[in-house]
This record gives sequence, C-alpha cells and structure tokens, in this order.
Amino acid sequence: MLIHEDRLFPAEPGARTIARALYTHIKTLPLVSPHGHTQAAWFAKNEPFPDPAKLFVQPDHYVFRMLYSQGVSLEDLEIGQPELKDPRKVWRIFASHYYLFRGTPTRMWLDFAFHELFGLSERLSEATADLYFDTISAKLRAPEFLPRALYKRFNLEVLATTDSPLDSLADHKAIRDSNWKARILPTFRPDPVVDPEFDGFLDNIRLLGEQTGEDTAVWTGYLNALRIARARFHSLGCKATDHGHPTAQTADLSTAEATDLFRRILAGNAVAQQQELFRAQMLTEMAQMSLEDGLVMQIHPGSVRNHNRKLHQLYGRDVGADIPRPTNYVDALRPLLDRFGNERNLTIILFTLDESTYSRELAPLAGHYPCLRLGPPWWFSDSPEGMLRFREQATETAGFYNTVGFNDDTRAFLSIPARHDVARRMDCAFLAKLVAEHRLAEDEAFDVAHALAYDLVKQAYRL
Repeated sequence: MLIHEDRLFPAEPGARTIARALYTHIKTLPLVSPHGHTQAAWFAKNEPFPDPAKLFVQPDHYVFRMLYSQGVSLEDLEIGQPELKDPRKVWRIFASHYYLFRGTPTRMWLDFAFHELFGLSERLSEATADLYFDTISAKLRAPEFLPRALYKRFNLEVLATTDSPLDSLADHKAIRDSNWKARILPTFRPDPVVDPEFDGFLDNIRLLGEQTGEDTAVWTGYLNALRIARARFHSLGCKATDHGHPTAQTADLSTAEATDLFRRILAGNAVAQQQELFRAQMLTEMAQMSLEDGLVMQIHPGSVRNHNRKLHQLYGRDVGADIPRPTNYVDALRPLLDRFGNERNLTIILFTLDESTYSRELAPLAGHYPCLRLGPPWWFSDSPEGMLRFREQATETAGFYNTVGFNDDTRAFLSIPARHDVARRMDCAFLAKLVAEHRLAEDEAFDVAHALAYDLVKQAYRL
C-alpha cells in the first residue's frame, strides 16, 4: 500500500483516535483553492493532459529541482520545452530517481495521486516506470480524467489562477461563456508592471498604457491604468491580488516624491535602492486600491528569485532556483500599517518563507491589526513539519481565526487534493493534541477543524 489511512496522525493512541474523528468530520468538505498557478486554458479547452511526464514532472519545480540537485540535467528532463520529444524517457529518469523524495512532502503528494487517482499500489521505481507510464497514459485519455471532470471529482468549489495584469484573460472569458458551472477565478499579479527588475518592465508599462488607454509615462496615468486593469479582472470574478516582492518593504511617499521616483524608474537608470523604494511604494498604492475595490491583498515576500543565474539565462523564470531569505515585517510594513492598519474593510494576507518570524513578528502583527491575516505555510514550508511549527508558534498569539485556512499554491493540478489532505490531517493532529492535553474541549475542536478546512478561507477571500 502506498499510503496509510492513519498517515500524519499522532502515534499516541488516544490522540490518534481524536484525530481520526476530527478528520472524518471534515475530509469530504469541498476544496477551496484561492491561490495557485494552474492554467485556465486547461478548463477552457478541456482537452486530455498529454502524458505523465508533462503532467507530473515538467510543471513541478519541487520535482525537477530535487533531480537537478542530484546531477540530472534539465535538458534531459526537457524542462522549458512546449512539447516533449520523448516523454517516456523523461518519466523513466524521474522514476529511477524517485527514491530521492523519501521523507519529503512531494513524495506524499505524489503517492496520494498515484494511489487515489490512478489505482497504483506498487511503489514507483525504475522497475515499475513503464507500468506507471502506461497506466496513467491510458487513464488520461478517458473522459473522467479531462480537466473539468477532475475539477468535479476533486470536489473543488473554487479554483483561482495567478495572472499577469497584461493577460487578456481570454481563457477565463471562454470558461464563463461556456456556461460550465464552476468557479475558476483570475488573480491579479502585478509584478510585471510594478517591479523594475522584472524582465521587460519598461515594455510592460508601455503595453499597460496601450491596453487601458492611459498615459503610463506619467504617475497619475500609470495608477489609473492599474485601476482599470484591476477592474477588468474584477469583472471576471477576481477576488484577490498577489505580490511576489523580494521583501515586505512598504513606503508612503508624497505625490511629488512618488512622481519624481517614477520618472527615475522610467528613465531606466534607477539604482537598486530606488527600485526597492518603488516596489515598497507600490505595495502601499495597491493597498489603497484594495480598499477601493475590495480585492484581498496577498503579500508573498522573501524569495531570492532565479538565484541560479545560469539556469535563469538558459530556461527563464520559475525553474526551481528560488531560495528563501530572512524577511523583516515589523519595520517593513510600518508605513503601510500607519496608513491602513486599522481599516476593517481591508484584508491583507501575509505569507513568509522565514519561519523565525512566526512568533516574533507575524503572529503579534496579525493578532493586533484588523486588516492583517496570516497565510498558511507556503512553498518551502508547506510540509507536515512546517505546518505543525506554524500552528505551534502562531496560535498562541494570533489564535486560529486570524489565519486563513489553507491554499495549495501549486502548478501541478493533480496535487491539489493531496496537498489539502495533508493540511487537513495536520490540523486534525494538532487539534487532537490540544484535546488530549485538556487544552481545548472536543466540541470546540470540531468547530475549529471545520473552520480551518473550509470557513476561514471563504471568509478571508470573500468567496
């Protein structure tokens, strides 16, 4: 058996019994996925996924960064290729190195998908590679494995994509026009037009002006263009923005100061400090716009993007060479919070890759400011251990109700149920321990489990 029915539950029998009961109470609740990187085109076109390698290996940086660390070339994995020349070869490479994922959350997610979706009970290895490839390939051609059918099978209630403000959102429009009764929502990710270090930034600013009919060569026209772009997203169901800045730094410049800074940025000769100040100012501007249009604001800071410069040059962005770094929130967010921290009609969800901030910075901030909520453990921390550390360190100050449940943040569509299952099991394990230690009444634990799995995410994202 690939997966055990008591996986992730406490080893102590009494607590394990409580965890089982809590999990039974919530395991069939609908999945709400308010932040991720799946493609709207999958659901607009509703075509079969091409092959196992394209589905499990190519889009998942958790997978290929591990393989690369052990000497497997990205060229052999055909990373970055729109079509795989030899998907079976790629799959065999993956299968022969599957042992590398022992003890990782990636292994747990993959085993869940292999067992629950494809009925495979033997462990993936070099010996079973072709069995896996043929079994999965055959099932992917069946109607029940089309993207829309899987959306229903996964019991998804909402699925949000992440989209450039320059995206036409044609696939989202096609989904809406098809009258398919599902909620696939865009998310406004303005990095290409607010981060001066983003590839093609100046061309992106010009294109934003062309799309919106605004003069983006001037500060006021630039801000108006962003408002128009946000309104276009909002008209197609968008509920949130997402900001992947290097830091959480914010600023609150005067109009004259911001105008002068923007002029320097457009001139293309701004130094690193000015580029950071511009990003900081844009977080505050985005908070102002969220207060106006009601979009929830997500801040995902603390990743050194494209750390491996050689891979970035060869393969572009998002090839698994991003590295976490320490992040300051208390001082960095102060300018934004001085202006908006007490607003009850604004929701800002904070994420981190720096676990040292859980109890020292994030929980105290979210446990005080009405506009702040804590996002779940993210990226390098979305493991069973990372989830447990988050609950242990954040709950004592922020409680449960200043958090927003779980989101999967995945590019790998078939991992969504597995990731939610891990999160639900870990929350049940944490709550069971509190009950067993007589720190929480059992009836309250059932209420909290339901909230963490379903209620809080819908409330936070206004779904």
